[in-house]
Amino acid sequence: MSNSQPKQSWSLQDNKRSEEQRKAFKPTGKTAKKSTAKYIVSVILVTFLASISLTIGSKKKLEACLSSEFCFNSKDDVLLYSLYVFSTIAIIVATIFIAYKFGKRFGEQVKQ
Repeated sequence: MSNSQPKQSWSLQDNKRSEEQRKAFKPTGKTAKKSTAKYIVSVILVTFLASISLTIGSKKKLEACLSSEFCFNSKDDVLLYSLYVFSTIAIIVATIFIAYKFGKRFGEQVKQ
């Protein structure tokens, strides 16, 4: 073990870094772009595509009625039924999100 070389360390002590290595970690001054809108649009699009695939992949003829006179099914009205499935998924996700926010706020109030 006496003939092994000492391990090189990257430290600010004793100016062991070269000037080029120091410049590699300097901030550029540019702010990071926020991609929140892109993520939200892509999640909505993926959810809608999933609802279309669920509607098309169904072997049974499923029917939904919004009123006694307005009914649609999954075989004849694919787009309308897909919107129905999408809205159902969106309502469930929104309910879970609201329950999470309420529980978080309630838990913070209980801690105080």
